[in-house]
Amino acid sequence: MRAGRMVSLLLLLQNRGRMSAAKLAAELGVTARTVYRDVEALSAAGVPIYAEPGPSGGYQLMEGYRTRLTGLTEGEAESLFLTGMPEPAAELGLGAQVAAAELKLTAALPTPYRDASMRIRQRFHLDAPGWYRRADPVPHLTVVAEALWRDQVVEVRYRRWSPRPEVVTRRLHPLGLVLKAGVWYLIAARRNQPRTYKVSSIQALRTLPRKAERPDGFELSAFWRAHVESYEEAEETETALVRLSPQGVAALPDVLGPRAARLARRTLTDADEDGWCRATIPLESVPHAAAGLLKLGLDAQALEPAELVAHLTETVRAMVTLYPTA
Repeated sequence: MRAGRMVSLLLLLQNRGRMSAAKLAAELGVTARTVYRDVEALSAAGVPIYAEPGPSGGYQLMEGYRTRLTGLTEGEAESLFLTGMPEPAAELGLGAQVAAAELKLTAALPTPYRDASMRIRQRFHLDAPGWYRRADPVPHLTVVAEALWRDQVVEVRYRRWSPRPEVVTRRLHPLGLVLKAGVWYLIAARRNQPRTYKVSSIQALRTLPRKAERPDGFELSAFWRAHVESYEEAEETETALVRLSPQGVAALPDVLGPRAARLARRTLTDADEDGWCRATIPLESVPHAAAGLLKLGLDAQALEPAELVAHLTETVRAMVTLYPTA
């Protein structure tokens, strides 16, 4: 533990130059006192590290010194694909490995490439979740990821909404994890057929002493691409029937997104005597659809399925209690 931290301290100074004890402590997640002890140990081991006094001072390495301690550990190497995604890495329990891997990669790069990587990091940032959308809680994500990596079968209690809301028990062969718009999805085989499960809908999970089997020729990226296309075309997914005012129709792109809104508009019926139309929209889940329709307020009415209507009815009644009439 201490050896790894001292290597990280050394690489921080090598990559970033002069740093104060307070900044080093913040980067390493330790106290300034621990930084002092680590610096003394590095100096005693022959590392040319010295302190520069003053308000802008700090620790730094002697000019021209570079360490060759850039070998990646197994955990750090496994986390490389997440180096640009610190929040998902933390959710998977790989935050520390990602930070250490980034330091070692930066130290190993030639100076021009190291400078370019820093410029990119300063100028580009990935924020996966959509606007005004808080990430779903995923308490079982770390266990799912571990079972996936170890090729273990899992037994889950899963909350599904179709054909009716219920909790079911399934034995699954994990095949992959996908992060889409801030939502984690588990791709797993059941009866040798790959299926998609929202990790946030998993209510309980346990790993089984049985090796997971992967279907021949399965490719995660190809499966997900086909799944997204199928979902967005609303061919093999559940749908909801809604009634929309002219304002509701106009607001569809903001609620569903441009592509889903175009698909919904293809199903629009002629306006009734009140000027309202009917349309079919994709139904990822009852809560997800309800949240979108509530954004439309009085410009949308759910007609089918019954579970969606009931969910909205209960939500609206609960909201009324928050705003009692005088």
